[in-house]
Amino acid sequence: MRGISVGMVLLLLSVTLSPAPVLALNGTINENYTTGEPGEKVETAQYVADTVWVLLAAFLVFFMQAGFAMVEAGFTRAKNAVNILMKNLLDFAMGSLAYWAVGFALMFGDGNGFLGLSGWFVTATTKAFTSLNWTAVPTMAAWMFQLVFAATAATIVSGAMAERTRFKSYLLYSIVISALIYPVVGHWIWGGGWLADLGMLDFAGSTVVHSTGGWVALAGAVVLGPRLGKYDAQGRVRPIPGHNLPLAALGVFILWLGWFGFNAGSTMAASASDIAHVAATTNLAAATGAITAMLTAWFTLKKPDAGMSLNGALAGLVGITAPCAFVTNAAAVIIGAIAGILVVLSVHFFEHLHVDDPVGAISVHGVCGVWGTLAVGLFHTEQGLFYAADSVAALRFLGVQALGVLSVFVWCLVTGFLMFSLIRAFIGLRVSPEEEQEGLDYGEHGATAYPDFQLTVIH
Repeated sequence: MRGISVGMVLLLLSVTLSPAPVLALNGTINENYTTGEPGEKVETAQYVADTVWVLLAAFLVFFMQAGFAMVEAGFTRAKNAVNILMKNLLDFAMGSLAYWAVGFALMFGDGNGFLGLSGWFVTATTKAFTSLNWTAVPTMAAWMFQLVFAATAATIVSGAMAERTRFKSYLLYSIVISALIYPVVGHWIWGGGWLADLGMLDFAGSTVVHSTGGWVALAGAVVLGPRLGKYDAQGRVRPIPGHNLPLAALGVFILWLGWFGFNAGSTMAASASDIAHVAATTNLAAATGAITAMLTAWFTLKKPDAGMSLNGALAGLVGITAPCAFVTNAAAVIIGAIAGILVVLSVHFFEHLHVDDPVGAISVHGVCGVWGTLAVGLFHTEQGLFYAADSVAALRFLGVQALGVLSVFVWCLVTGFLMFSLIRAFIGLRVSPEEEQEGLDYGEHGATAYPDFQLTVIH
């Protein structure tokens, strides 16, 4: 291991000292990262470190696709595991192309307050992304980092619609989310849009990524309807346990790890103190969310439920995603604690509304995304209501955060209902009752995740 570490250090030094042109996000030479005589452009250590850090963070967030796949597969039944894995694989594959061709331009391209109108089919030399000039990493590094966020938003939806959605319909709506619904929200808040002009803050995406995915998931679950057997003849909830809780737990640990790239990578620069602070607040919120979710489930269900505890950790992570760079460690503990309570109550709430969400995606990402965004308005160490000297300005800031939450909620529900209704009308959204009972693995993919396992029915 020591030899490998030394080799990696030497490789980094050789890259750092080698001359090469330095491209800023607008495709021009970035003078902040050059040294030497006029006309001589040499990459500085800071430029290399920033780029390597952003790409490493992107790779961590990409690994979250595996975490989502494991969580979703573990919380659902064995007969649908192949379908779950295929959806998590293909939404990233399809989303990569859609976000490269269209989504990134709509999100960060120069345009108006509603959407970007330039920068299609992203290249390294485009000058269309002035909204990203605050960071100096290369255009393609910024695109790669933002791509994995877009994939996360699309993946969230699959969990709430698991075990009864047609595969070809899933492919279609994942493209629409990656190419249109998510990028428009991103433009409003991160791309220089109208909410950004009002001063809304969402550091790593409690609303931009998580609530967007959560509210589109809500629209999909409502249009789709609950799974067969989820409710009895009197409308009472019937639990449908997942087939592999250890797999779901592994997924949560993968997601927890990936979230350090998700949040700390959103600095878009290798700033040691900033990365350390964001990592600390992220971890504290996740830990507290797991604890309070366990305690809430213990009180409401009379047992320290494992599934709720796992979702509590994710709830804390979602809740801290927006405020992670703006709050103290103590505030992060409070934010995570409230998120852990909210997710348990929210799961029960949606279940009793007959919104069937097999993995709790709406509660984890939609509801706790809202809480995290509002928490910025409360706990921001300079502008938050609990800290700011000017209470009027703080209330205005909190109002802007609330306006952003409401606007994204309306946009996602309207576009989500329209999209899913059109898919249902023209190509079909839900599998047949027979296929749902048999399992989507055979009907949709002609395969099974567990070929040596056979269910025997004893009469």
